[in-house]
Amino acid sequence: MIPFSKNLKPGVSVVVPCYNEEGAVRETVEAVTQVLNEAASDKASPFESEMIFVNDGSGDQTLSILNELTKNNPRLRVVDNGTNCGYGASLKRGIVQARYDKIVITDADGTYPNDRIPEIARELDNYDMVTGARTGENVHIPLLRRPAKWALLQYARMMTGADIRDINSGLRAMWTKHVHQFWFMLPDAFSFTSTITLAMHMNRMRVKYIPIDYARRVGKSSIKPVRDTLRFFSLVLRTVMYFRPLQILGTISLALIVSAVAIGVLGRIYMGEVPDVVTSALFSTGIIFLGLGLIGDLINARRSR
Repeated sequence: MIPFSKNLKPGVSVVVPCYNEEGAVRETVEAVTQVLNEAASDKASPFESEMIFVNDGSGDQTLSILNELTKNNPRLRVVDNGTNCGYGASLKRGIVQARYDKIVITDADGTYPNDRIPEIARELDNYDMVTGARTGENVHIPLLRRPAKWALLQYARMMTGADIRDINSGLRAMWTKHVHQFWFMLPDAFSFTSTITLAMHMNRMRVKYIPIDYARRVGKSSIKPVRDTLRFFSLVLRTVMYFRPLQILGTISLALIVSAVAIGVLGRIYMGEVPDVVTSALFSTGIIFLGLGLIGDLINARRSR
C-alpha cells in the first residue's frame, strides 16, 4: 500500500526529477523559487506551494548543490533515491511526499519555461490536467528525433481518437488525486508522462494544452532514442488495450474475417474452389479475437463499476 497523504492542502507541489543535472539544477531551483514567490504574493489568486527535487542517483554534484540550496530556501525539499531508479520512479517518489492537492512537474535541465508554472497551475482549476505543449515559436528538438516524435503523436491520436498535442511533455499540472487514481499503471521510466496522458484521454477527462517554448538542453540527455521510441509505441498499444480491449482485438478480428471472406471469394473466382484450410483458419481466428475482445470489454466494464 502506497502511503498517500489523505490531508492534502490547497496549493501546488512542484516535483522535479534530477539525474546528473549539475549544469542547470541551481538555475532551475532559483527560477522556480522566484515564480512561486511571485505567485504567493499575487493579490488576485495567490497559492501556497513547495518544491520537491528528487535526486535520481546522480554521479555528479547535483545532490551537493541541492543540499546547499536547502539551507536558505524554505520551499525546497530534497529527496535522494540513493541509486538510479528512473524518471517515472523519481516523479512518483516526489508525488508521494507532496503536501498539496495539485502537482506540477518540470525538468531540471533548463529546457522548459518554468516561468509558466503559475499559469499552468491556475488553469488546473478548470481541467483535470494542463500540459505545456512544445508547439511554441522557439522549440529546439533535435532533428533526428522529430520524425519519431511526429509518428508517435499521430499513432497516439489514431489509437485514442483524442486531439493530443504533446504526449510526453515534461511540464504539466495535474490534480494529485488523479495521479493516485492511475498509480498502479504509471511506469518508472520516461513513459510516465505518456501513460498519464493516454489514461486521462481514455477516461474522457478534461485535458488542456498550452503552447510553450522548449530550449536546448543543458548537459547530456539520458534518453536512448531507438529503444525509448519503441517502448513509447508499445506503451500506446498496451494502454489503449487496457482501457479499450474490444477496439484493438475487434479491429484484428475484423481484418481476419474480411481476409477470410476475400480469399474465399477470390479462390472461387480464379481457382474454381474455396481454399478451405486458409479461409477456415482465418475466420476461426477472427472469431477467437472477437470473443477475447468482448470478454476483455466486459471485464473492463465490471472493473469500472
